[in-house]
Amino acid sequence: MDVVPDADVEAVEAVDGVFLTQGAVGGEMSIQRFEIEPGETVPEHDHPHEQIGMLTAGAATFVVRGEDRVVEAGDTYVIPGGEPHAAENRGEEPAVGYDIFSPPRANPDWGE
Repeated sequence: MDVVPDADVEAVEAVDGVFLTQGAVGGEMSIQRFEIEPGETVPEHDHPHEQIGMLTAGAATFVVRGEDRVVEAGDTYVIPGGEPHAAENRGEEPAVGYDIFSPPRANPDWGE
């Protein structure tokens, strides 16, 4: 069993006000923590990985195919691989949560 202590990993500012922390990476999936500051946006992007997640604090608006989907603390979601999507924090507190990717998405190039 591999353990990735939170204190041992550093958050990367992927885009302005969006912080990603790589967690454990297995053979079939990986997990990352995210934090989106109020007023900040993850631009539209896609990737081949299926993405399943949970918001633990705040709220985020996912934009998928031009449709806004609000996700609040405690909600879970799934985004199919290859599906273009964006995320915005339209609230007044950070949106914090976890994403699980399959296949693993270990240390992606956040600048892409």
